[in-house]
Amino acid sequence: MDPAALAALILVVGIAVFLLLGAPISVGVGLSATLAMFVILGVENGVLTAAQQVFRGINSFPLLAIPFFVLAGVIMNNGGIALRLINAAKVMVGKMPGSLAQTNVAANALFGAVSGSAVAAAAAIGSTMGPLQAKEGYDKRFAAAVNIASAPSGMLIPPSNLMIVYSLVSSTSVAALFVAGYIPGLLWAATCMVIVYVYARKRRELRFTDKISIAQGAKTILIAVPALLLIVVVIGGILAGYFTPTEGACIAVIYSLVLSFIYRSIKVKQLPGILMDATRTTAVVMFLIGVSSIMGFVLSFAKIPAMVSEAMFGISDNPVVLLLMIAVVLLIVGCFMDPTPAVLIFTPIFLPIVMSFGIDPVHFGIMMVFNLCIGTITPPVGPVLFVGAKVAGVSIEDVFRRLLPFFAALIVMLMVVIFTPSLSLWLPTTIGLIAP
Repeated sequence: MDPAALAALILVVGIAVFLLLGAPISVGVGLSATLAMFVILGVENGVLTAAQQVFRGINSFPLLAIPFFVLAGVIMNNGGIALRLINAAKVMVGKMPGSLAQTNVAANALFGAVSGSAVAAAAAIGSTMGPLQAKEGYDKRFAAAVNIASAPSGMLIPPSNLMIVYSLVSSTSVAALFVAGYIPGLLWAATCMVIVYVYARKRRELRFTDKISIAQGAKTILIAVPALLLIVVVIGGILAGYFTPTEGACIAVIYSLVLSFIYRSIKVKQLPGILMDATRTTAVVMFLIGVSSIMGFVLSFAKIPAMVSEAMFGISDNPVVLLLMIAVVLLIVGCFMDPTPAVLIFTPIFLPIVMSFGIDPVHFGIMMVFNLCIGTITPPVGPVLFVGAKVAGVSIEDVFRRLLPFFAALIVMLMVVIFTPSLSLWLPTTIGLIAP
């Protein structure tokens, strides 16, 4: 058998076998890619090249943004910032039917926007909002579904670690991706709010909302302003060119730490535990990126992207059909794989295909992230689904039934995002990050 074909076979079958055995995706990718490398270069040269690829994959200044944004998110999760954002969200949407559930959606969008983590948002906001909604008569399973469905909006609203990973693989501007994520991220949150509105309108006990005076609302917003300013400082500084995304991530860490000390919600003795939590998450992500570089070398040598492209164009050369095929594949992949490895594996395969018929890589990046965000709330792997269900104390089976309307609405919104490129490209083009 041709070495390239054998390497491709070992890579694909190896990853599938390791996944079926329950091995971590990083281990499956790393071992399978290294075995494929042995076929290409021999054992001695394969080991050396694999090690070089791992180092090359993580030896990137922009990647330093990830550990710092992760650390900032952990600090915020422990620093009392979530409660202030919840109060601010309640002022913003408190007059809508189903106000507490609407607050949950808005708070997840706000917290995700400052932390960049859907899992952290589901845990921090859900643990606070769940008991409050239960007291107001909300079905516990529906309240959990609202929290789970709305949490991934923060992966689209910057800063987003997933977009940083995509920018690394696709050589796309991080700033352009960050700005492009605003409208789709807000549309995700708005979609969840519409579902909550429909639910609340059918239940008389949830139509009435607490009245908040103008003075009380202004005071609540004022208290939350320092936390909200983090978005302005970090994203505004990046767009204005005052600092890079990596430097912005460092500023996010310092800002969130100082703010938590001012709020007196973090003590010095908690810092080692916070650093350890951030280190564990960062180690997993960086190791995955490193071993994915080995896989990228094998993919290039075996010409797998070209083979996939030829196969897809053999089915249809219609851009609409091809985009739908890619969307379906990513939706299925998202059910079984975390977003980060999915971006690392499938971007090199699908990006050349979509660019061949004129799709902007920034638009494709938003489409891909939106697609994989749906996977985070879908069994059997969905990390946000499992965290949200655990926080709410409900079973996956019960909450999944309540999630079905959200799935349907979000898939419709995904189609809107895919086939309306201006939703992703208008803001970065207007600002000048993308050439018109």
